[in-house]
Amino acid sequence: MITANKLVKVNYTLRENNSEGEIIESTYNAEPLEFVFGQGRMIPLFEEKLNGLKEGEKFSFVIESDDAYGAFNEQAIIDLDINIFEAHGKIDYEMLTPGNKIPMRDSEGRRMDGLVIEVTDKNVKMDFNHPLAGKDLHFEGEILTIADASEEDMMSSSCGCGSGGHKHNHENSEDSCGCGSGGHKHNHENSEDSCGCGSGEHKHEHKHNHENSEDSCGCGNSSCGCN
Repeated sequence: MITANKLVKVNYTLRENNSEGEIIESTYNAEPLEFVFGQGRMIPLFEEKLNGLKEGEKFSFVIESDDAYGAFNEQAIIDLDINIFEAHGKIDYEMLTPGNKIPMRDSEGRRMDGLVIEVTDKNVKMDFNHPLAGKDLHFEGEILTIADASEEDMMSSSCGCGSGGHKHNHENSEDSCGCGSGGHKHNHENSEDSCGCGSGEHKHEHKHNHENSEDSCGCGNSSCGCN
């Protein structure tokens, strides 16, 4: 039975809004989600819904946006000076392609991922909302295995991409992966760098400042649901 400090492995399909909604991600065609229950790394209500279930049991539930990644925040869409993205004396315009996700830090060193929306000669418009902000999440799946978590399991840092998705390992790393809702695995060993998900081979992070505001772009909110 699922209780605190159990290593839980589940398969699930995540849809937008309800059981008929668009599929956001599914572990059935990738890796099952594996996490230590009760460590505060998943959406709280996700764990609450799984609490007490046994191996082989199925589940189906909806988590409303307010209990998942919050409402979509228009103030999280901001214009940044394009010179912020200068590296080695030049600006990587390929990285700044609209639709790319770029790992960044604010002036306090807090991690966030920004989605490139528009690029002009002087500015880059970016969206710092979580990819699932404003969406109700419908989970349907089954419990595969439940085991006692080892000391290594307890110490490892795992997070769910997008929703509680696939397992990520961050060994000796200060960063979260912030992979949106992708379905792939990342290892960050002895690294303070971001994984550069969605930004090609770009491996370094950028800093920007928010004058008179610490929360205009959701800075400090984990991009992958890890608390």
